[in-house]
Amino acid sequence: MSKLENATVLAFERKLDPSDALFFAGNWAGRGNSEAWPHVEVREKSVRGTISNRLKAKDQDPAKLDAAIENPNLQTVDVATLPHDADTLKVRFTLRVLAGVGEPSACNNAGYRAKLLQTVAAYREAHGFGELARRYAANLANGRFLWRNRVGAEQVEVRVEQLQDGKAVQGWTFDALALSLREMPTGGNIAELGALIADGLAGRQHVLLQITAYVRIGAGQEVFPSQELILDRGRGDKSKTLYFVQQRDEKIAAIHSQKIGNALRTIDTWYEDAAEGGPIAIEPYGSVTTQGRAYRQPKQKLDFYTLLDNWVLKDLAPAPEQQHFVIAILIRGGVFGEAG
Repeated sequence: MSKLENATVLAFERKLDPSDALFFAGNWAGRGNSEAWPHVEVREKSVRGTISNRLKAKDQDPAKLDAAIENPNLQTVDVATLPHDADTLKVRFTLRVLAGVGEPSACNNAGYRAKLLQTVAAYREAHGFGELARRYAANLANGRFLWRNRVGAEQVEVRVEQLQDGKAVQGWTFDALALSLREMPTGGNIAELGALIADGLAGRQHVLLQITAYVRIGAGQEVFPSQELILDRGRGDKSKTLYFVQQRDEKIAAIHSQKIGNALRTIDTWYEDAAEGGPIAIEPYGSVTTQGRAYRQPKQKLDFYTLLDNWVLKDLAPAPEQQHFVIAILIRGGVFGEAG
């Protein structure tokens, strides 16, 4: 038999597929009402700020430096706020849970594909998807997907409903602020929701969830949709551009589906220093760009590629917690071939 080698083309489709999360406004007392909540719109604001960035003072003319500092900083920014007669932000999105974990969408090496499927099948037989699914469920329950909107909120209620034929067939309600973001609670309703997600990943049933979060933050308060990354700085003159979904003439504030997905897969507590750093998002190298750090560098032998190669090519199964990490990467999806 020839030696098994990595596929140069290897790709996986994501198995947790969230939609964009749209923003609505209303009052806490009316969160159970079926009446329509108005959308939160993105609008522009022009402000006259001050110069606050770090300046190079060395070898500079003091007079020119003073003039630069004294000039106003004029800027146009996008902003999204609740109306002054609404104290609660409503955030809603849907989540599809897909089967076929570990099945490549593209693989140009038949032998590698067969061995990979055998490896994933052995994991599924030994562990199932229960551990990963409970962690995904915990991130729905604790409202991690709200990001900055969760910070400083007085009350946060998360409702998760399973939809079939467009109707809710069962649901769960969580007090998000009672659940820690640094831990992975798994009891009670979280276990039930996790079991449903595990069924979806295993292909035992079709799973479509609708998630609705109510965040009581105060009338007229600013809310925080996703911020757009403008790669071409020559386009436009706004210093902050917020993401919105256009419906008819309204610009509805929203969070990117990618940002929702990042929050849901923030389940990695199996890296070194996890006790200090808390959960991080599932990434091949444990990268956290906001910290400028990668927690799973190749020299530590805990990155995705090292673990996968040892497991598939060398039959050296990682520790169970690292197996969870590898399978979570496959659920995340991505392109992992050897080709440049």
